[in-house]
Amino acid sequence: MTSCSLFGYRSEEEPSYNVIVVEDNKEIRQYKPYLVAKTTVEGNFKEAQGKGFKILANFIFGDNKSKSDIAMTAPVTLDNNPNSINSKDVTNKESQKIAMTAPVMMNEEIKQDNSNVESWTMTFTMPSSFAKDTLPIPNDSRIVIEERPSKSMAVLKFSGFWNKAKVKSKGNELLEWLSKENQYQAISKPIFAGYNPPWTLPFLRRNEVWIEVTPKN
Repeated sequence: MTSCSLFGYRSEEEPSYNVIVVEDNKEIRQYKPYLVAKTTVEGNFKEAQGKGFKILANFIFGDNKSKSDIAMTAPVTLDNNPNSINSKDVTNKESQKIAMTAPVMMNEEIKQDNSNVESWTMTFTMPSSFAKDTLPIPNDSRIVIEERPSKSMAVLKFSGFWNKAKVKSKGNELLEWLSKENQYQAISKPIFAGYNPPWTLPFLRRNEVWIEVTPKN
């Protein structure tokens, strides 16, 4: 698996979408609803990556309260007490591992107190096999589970390593493209989306900048 990820091959699930517009390395996609786990941390872009990833990775690797499983068994037996049905085997799971999905997303938060401390939100997409009421509950109160509705997103794809300056530059490039696009207009700030682990070869990395859009009419 490490060898595959080194060369850019991935098998992780992604949110489902349809492509509406394609122009060079830019697309407009219609995403279906999906579930995310997110956390907001303070620090510069690089520091926030490490802090946010650790918090969310701990959650999907088992730092959570799993739902109780009620398994059906046989036979079903009844006695004179109508409430006594010995047909269920209850297993309380203490924790559960959650499959890694892609992309991992980051966006900068606007501080309301005018401080110079940077704040970033990192987001992991949850597997489609979970709904909000079946997803394990995070033990860490810094994690928020959120249902994302169907959205239209403008996307710019690029490879190589990334940092705050490069993400900002690509975001501005996408905004400039949208200013000339006839059908859609931007309604959010740029969001960074990364698909590969750090050891993937730079020229094979899949990176994206997303901006939510809405029809101009």
